[in-house]
Amino acid sequence: MSLNTQLIRSLKAPPRPVWEEPPSKAGITAKSGFLLLCCLAVLGPLWIVIVTSLSPKPVIDRVGGLVVIPQGITFVNYTELLGGGQVSRAIMVSVGVTLFGTLFSMAVSVLAAYGLSRSGSLGQRFFLMFIMATMFFGAGLIPTYLLVQSLGLTDSYLSLVLPSAVSIFNILVLRAFFMGISPELTESARIDGASDLRILLTIIMPLSRAVLAVISLFYAVGYWSAWFNASIYLTDQEMMPLQNVLIQLVQKNTEAPTGLQQAVRTGELSALGLQMAVMVLALIPVAVASPFVQRHFKKGMLTGAIKG
Repeated sequence: MSLNTQLIRSLKAPPRPVWEEPPSKAGITAKSGFLLLCCLAVLGPLWIVIVTSLSPKPVIDRVGGLVVIPQGITFVNYTELLGGGQVSRAIMVSVGVTLFGTLFSMAVSVLAAYGLSRSGSLGQRFFLMFIMATMFFGAGLIPTYLLVQSLGLTDSYLSLVLPSAVSIFNILVLRAFFMGISPELTESARIDGASDLRILLTIIMPLSRAVLAVISLFYAVGYWSAWFNASIYLTDQEMMPLQNVLIQLVQKNTEAPTGLQQAVRTGELSALGLQMAVMVLALIPVAVASPFVQRHFKKGMLTGAIKG
């Protein structure tokens, strides 16, 4: 093997310890096959859902269920769902709750984590132990419901945010990351007369973009996918978020959202196609947001969990 070929391979391949043997061809083939099966297990059902949502009603009727191989494409299910009615309203509710809930949860989590990361703050040790205890002990569903009811939050959008607004795990991850920031930076800013709030906004948060992006994604996905709070705190169907409408369509075998039932009965639309279209609409925000935050996962999540 020539020297140039060795140099090119060494530049392309990641560094390997001298005591570690290179993988065999059988091992590489087995790993590749296993990863391929994992990808098929994830992408296969997603492909079927998307193809079925885009298939015309005659194709779905001819196949007798889910469509695997495309036999025509139509966007009529999406245009009907997004043209107004229960699904469009549910999407707006989910978007509003996700945006407001994520901002509120991040504000509370960042402030709590910053206070708990300052060893000299008042009651820092006590409050840290107190909130950690809530990770293992909870009041239960009935006391929580009675509390929400006594506060007058039933049939209110605040009931979708406040009962699950803060994750103690996320606060601990943020606290560990904040503690890993060099104290010399905050001390120099304090000498210059900066307040704690200014230090947090101008020094701590810009240096913590990675972990803030990861925790924001955690909160956003949690709010977007949440359905339990709405099922017990809301009775008005007009206020239901998208996930609850999806449950009504799929789990409870509802024919179609209000306003589309006539089209299903007359044969213009397929109930199965509408169900798959709602599932795709519920998946789109997470699928779009995840790639933009993916590059922050290693630096933000792992570093924040290990430091401190």
